[in-house]
Amino acid sequence: MLKPLHDYVVLEKLKEEEKTQSGIILTKEPKDQPSRGVVVAVGPGKTEDGKLIPVDLKEGQRVVYKKYSGTEITEDKKDYLLIKAEDILAVIE
Repeated sequence: MLKPLHDYVVLEKLKEEEKTQSGIILTKEPKDQPSRGVVVAVGPGKTEDGKLIPVDLKEGQRVVYKKYSGTEITEDKKDYLLIKAEDILAVIE
């Protein structure tokens, strides 16, 4: 399992649905990268002026992050995104 350092967060990307709620299947046109994910692991935080500032996220939270940010990693046949906490824009409740 990946254990992030500093203020990094490991996300599992959420797949975009390929059919609507009513069951209509969408075409296979190119789409933008998904910008939603689930927090898998959180680093301890970053150090500023000698003090540790923890990351305000928890495992299992669904989040929205900046498009095209982070580093993609494949571990145990799963795709993850290693991203700085500051690139996460919101928590989905």
